[in-house]
Amino acid sequence: MSTLTVASDHRRNFVLPLVIIGALFFIFGFITWANSQLILYLQISCELTTTQSLYVASAFFAAYFVMAIPSSFILNKTGYKKGMSLGLLVMAVGALVFIPAAQSRSYPMFLGGLFVIGSGLALLQTASNPYVTILGPIESAAQRISIMGICNKAAGIIAVFILSAIMLKDVDALKARLLVLDPVSKEAELNALALRVVNPYITIAIVLAALALVIYFLHLPEIMEEEKMDAAHPKGHTSVLQFPHLLLGALAIFFYVGVEVISYDTFAGFGETLGYPLEKASKFASYTGYGLLLGYVLGIICIPKFISQQKALVANTILSILLVLLAIFTKGMVSVVCFALLGFSNAVMWPAIWPLAIDGLGKFTKIGAALLIMGIVGGAILTPLYGEFSKWIGSRQTGYFFMIPCYLYILYYSVMGYKAGKK
Repeated sequence: MSTLTVASDHRRNFVLPLVIIGALFFIFGFITWANSQLILYLQISCELTTTQSLYVASAFFAAYFVMAIPSSFILNKTGYKKGMSLGLLVMAVGALVFIPAAQSRSYPMFLGGLFVIGSGLALLQTASNPYVTILGPIESAAQRISIMGICNKAAGIIAVFILSAIMLKDVDALKARLLVLDPVSKEAELNALALRVVNPYITIAIVLAALALVIYFLHLPEIMEEEKMDAAHPKGHTSVLQFPHLLLGALAIFFYVGVEVISYDTFAGFGETLGYPLEKASKFASYTGYGLLLGYVLGIICIPKFISQQKALVANTILSILLVLLAIFTKGMVSVVCFALLGFSNAVMWPAIWPLAIDGLGKFTKIGAALLIMGIVGGAILTPLYGEFSKWIGSRQTGYFFMIPCYLYILYYSVMGYKAGKK
């Protein structure tokens, strides 16, 4: 039994809290998947190399690593609800940084804005993920997180289509035109392209600020961690570092986020190398989103009624390895479909790893959640490393071998690592 309780007169009335958290996960998805379009957009408008453009992921996800522990301290002071509201306001500030960044066409300033947005998301994620995990039995946590995942990935698909239509409209013709323009005309074209991002991010900032106010004034039950520890662990824990299954889980999150970010942030470039026009390839990341949605729906239906979250994690990790190999060794649309299906196989990983890692932490739940959130830095580190690896090996497609060791570690965690330190 979990030792976590909800301080509310209506302990089982969790519908409204889950709806609100679902809205937050929608925001997570929209903002995070927007990066797949920003990478292409900034590569052209700021005249970047492929590896330089992937620093979009680095700046964004590095904020999780830097801000996760401070976020846990903030939550201890503010509680979950006020912490969520504060995180949304920080994200709104980061979105507004895009205005001067676009006006000056400054890539470092864009990266700064992304870091601020990521900092707000770190606080939100540190609050919302344990909140969802604890609102009910730990055995069905993957099911609840899968529902949140549907909100997340549906927003991601919407972000791909909306931002692609705004920021990358007629991008193939523009790229061809830039090759023949004189320096003055080229500068004018690039400045006009850079300004396309202003209105979308002003709108994002307004929505974030409005949602922050709604959550601040809304009644949500507060999660209380009892001092008593879970019976599965020996008594006398004095530090969160005394839970091996948590530490190994944070590393599993590191590798999972890394491969998932690679699977959608590099998809457009992969499609272009397969011979597809960039304007068409820029929407390939939405295919990954459809796969994720299907995976989440099946997770909701099957976990834990037909399969445990741990066994689902084992099966889907093996499937991911097979899909990567097929994406490498096939061509054309077959390769695109195999790579897109990584969305389906990846869908169960976050919902399954999180409850396995956070189980039995008791009073260390907030700091444990922060350690797991720090694992999201995998998106910052592994994505540009993939870019360098694919450059060294000479092919984006063959470069996806980089993902195999990541999945092998997740497989280890799903079979053995999650039991470390437990009786």
